[in-house]
Amino acid sequence: MRMIDVRNEQAAGYMAEITGRLTRRVGVCAVSGAVAHANALTGVLNAHLDGSPMLLITGMTPHAELGWGNFQEFNPVPMAEPICKYARMIDDAGRVGQFVHEAFTAATSGRPGPVHLALPMDVMSKVVDQPVQSHVRSGEVRISGGADPRLIEQAAELIRQAKQPLLVAGSGVYYAHGEAAAVSLAEKHRIPLVVPIWDRGCINAPSDAYVGVIGAATGGPDLLADADLIIMAGAEFDYRVGQIMPPNIRDDAKVIRIHADTARLRNGLEAHLSIQASPRAALEQLAGCDLPTFDTWLAEAKQRRDAHRDAVTAKPIEGAMCARDVVLAVKQVLTDDTVVLVDAGNIGQWFHQLIGCERYPGHWSTCGAGGVVGWGLPGALAARAVYPDRPIILLSGDGSFTFTVAELECASRQGLPFVAVVADDEQWGITASGHHARLGFTMYTQLGPTRLDKVAEGFNCHGVRIEQLDDLIPAIREGLGADRPTVIHVPIAPGSPAL
Repeated sequence: MRMIDVRNEQAAGYMAEITGRLTRRVGVCAVSGAVAHANALTGVLNAHLDGSPMLLITGMTPHAELGWGNFQEFNPVPMAEPICKYARMIDDAGRVGQFVHEAFTAATSGRPGPVHLALPMDVMSKVVDQPVQSHVRSGEVRISGGADPRLIEQAAELIRQAKQPLLVAGSGVYYAHGEAAAVSLAEKHRIPLVVPIWDRGCINAPSDAYVGVIGAATGGPDLLADADLIIMAGAEFDYRVGQIMPPNIRDDAKVIRIHADTARLRNGLEAHLSIQASPRAALEQLAGCDLPTFDTWLAEAKQRRDAHRDAVTAKPIEGAMCARDVVLAVKQVLTDDTVVLVDAGNIGQWFHQLIGCERYPGHWSTCGAGGVVGWGLPGALAARAVYPDRPIILLSGDGSFTFTVAELECASRQGLPFVAVVADDEQWGITASGHHARLGFTMYTQLGPTRLDKVAEGFNCHGVRIEQLDDLIPAIREGLGADRPTVIHVPIAPGSPAL
């Protein structure tokens, strides 16, 4: 088991979380106590919001001496409990195998999520009479179980009655290995298929039924609002689907929810039909039913998607280069194997509007449902460790990239190369676009000029500054062949898909 060290516990938490999202297996990080634990919880919270499997192990002062005023005395478990599926202190060295098993089981069952174990120094140093037995058989997310056939028939009848159904494939489809099932149902019956923005992608190849992401802060084609039947497969009740209630959906729209986790299935509001099952199994069962096709509605949905994408592509933006140009350049170097990491913020909105509307494979990853900024650089380290032979591209903005920029040294020292394309508009772009939309002006969104290419060189990485668009694609291709991380700093003009 390879150990990768980082400078900031925040980066360790993000690395474990993105490992879980990329592999569907528990990612593990270990930190020391007190403030180190608090730093690492940023990744744990992201895993909680996004439903990704990870384990945080926190060191702590001796259990027997809690309350004695030792250095960094702190019990981390109560702080982790609200955002973990399982959290406990290892207070018996002989039972460590049991506790790890229980943690892994929680992380990989139902809706995946983060778990936590605290390891006191006095327990850590104990010698046990018998070898500690590991009860963990797999760190992989295990979602299984078919749906009640009666509920499947009820769902099929709702589809037969529909005129404009919409299939929303959330992260639960990905974790259930349901990619092929979702695409098969959508293509066979000509049902428009969408993915909530920031969720795990499940469109591993171009599909005639896939019509892009929904829930982007910068808008999108009117699909959810016009659907008369919404099939929520492994998707969460949240802001990205307008809480599946009017006025975000039609007053007469019916909703089918399919989820592996009973608690999440009925979270928020009760749907017209709730089906507890593996999304993969339920979608496969539905595909076997006698259902109509919806060719006219699918054609209309694709036309709306294309019109919206074309409008975004054609937006006039003053300046030599803009985020649109950067995203379209990255698109030209992508292969089927490329692992793409997209940090949150304005650049993520451009990415989903211009690239994520055409395909969304599972080996691409974004910030997650929480929209956190700053996870991308640690995510690139983790992606390289997970996929040693694949091209790795991180697409980030200047604000997000500088959160954990010192991890460049760790990546260089430990042989974890990748290409980071950093679009620098010298502002918090997503905040600025929101201010423009609501207020007509911006407040406290400006950032100062940087030379991130020089920063990269200072951390023993390759640094490139691009001022002409024609130089960007060759720089990316060269960076993909380098033995150290390459940071491509691209100054751009401000702009948003929403403006």
